[in-house]
Amino acid sequence: MFIRKINLLNTAGYSFFLWGPRQTGKSTLLKWLFKDALNFNLLDSDVYSRFLARPAQMREEVIAYFERNPNALKLVVIDEIQKIPELLDEVHLLIEDYKIRFCLCGSSARKLKKVHANMLGGRALRRELFGLVYPEYGVDFNLDYVINRGILPAHYLSDQYKDFIKAYVGDYLKEEIAAEGLVRNLPAFAQFLHAASFSDSEILVYKNIASDCGVSLNTVRAYFQILEDTLIGRHLPAYTEHQKRKVIHAPKFYYFNVALVNHLAKRGEVQQGSTEFGKAFENWLFHELNAYNAYENREATLSYWRLADSGIEVDFVINDLDIAIEVKGKKSIQSADLKGLRELKKEHPSRVSKRIVVCLETSMRKTEDGIWILPYQDFLEQLWAKEVF
Repeated sequence: MFIRKINLLNTAGYSFFLWGPRQTGKSTLLKWLFKDALNFNLLDSDVYSRFLARPAQMREEVIAYFERNPNALKLVVIDEIQKIPELLDEVHLLIEDYKIRFCLCGSSARKLKKVHANMLGGRALRRELFGLVYPEYGVDFNLDYVINRGILPAHYLSDQYKDFIKAYVGDYLKEEIAAEGLVRNLPAFAQFLHAASFSDSEILVYKNIASDCGVSLNTVRAYFQILEDTLIGRHLPAYTEHQKRKVIHAPKFYYFNVALVNHLAKRGEVQQGSTEFGKAFENWLFHELNAYNAYENREATLSYWRLADSGIEVDFVINDLDIAIEVKGKKSIQSADLKGLRELKKEHPSRVSKRIVVCLETSMRKTEDGIWILPYQDFLEQLWAKEVF
């Protein structure tokens, strides 16, 4: 079992939502951490049927359980809470009147928001479980596995990862999209998933994707919002503050799992040295930055920077240009690879305090003008040791 970095024990005394994409290990983690909690899994058809028919029955069962077990841990776990939004009214009452703590687990809050469900008005913390992150692999870490098998625990450990990721896409379309009625045209959405994979780590040009899918511009924007709401991907905004020269304003988009991109874009086996590897490597580093930011409660802002006239860019800038990071999936960094970081420093000489290239070189070094060239292992060890930000 992977020892996860997320700290849920710091929620003691509070109810909390735990969101995360399917198969990131939410249920496994909760059973391991809170094995004595009362657990309701809405994927269980019997549990789902009786609570759907009468949500108040959940409240009655909880009250009865704790009256018969007065010394039990006063924590209730409800898995896949988005399936029955009405349960949140019952949860609210039990928190207020009975001081019972809840962990509400799910893969998407979209349905809850759509039906204006009771989100407990600040009575529950929000936590997010990501796929595997660098410190969790331990001695079993393998970069080629990460790039090709992805970051979901079951996929990473299996030689049948291609079949698993194919099934994952099918289950997402069937259970998350079709079952929840999130789109009217499922074939068009499936085509969109494929088209969007070619935009992974790229600046979004909505009209091109709309043309590829045969749908309107507004529909494509709505589809991307569905991906974000269901935690299948996230946008990276452009940094546009304090600019002297014209910069790009459109966001980029990253799928949450690089293996999902590989499958949708039909990349096949991604080999080091290829263009596909460079994009996949960037996707993975974006995942690590976001997971660290969430797990360590850094609340840092992440964006990218790109000049409109020349196309020179920096992959990631953190906070108000405090840190600039360029990701290169190559074993030898040349002067041309540093152009973006140097141009950013020239544009904002007093703002950029640290510039880093994350790459496949084997030794750490520093250029004469202060740019750190870091092997990805060194960068990630520094990141998770809280030495980057």
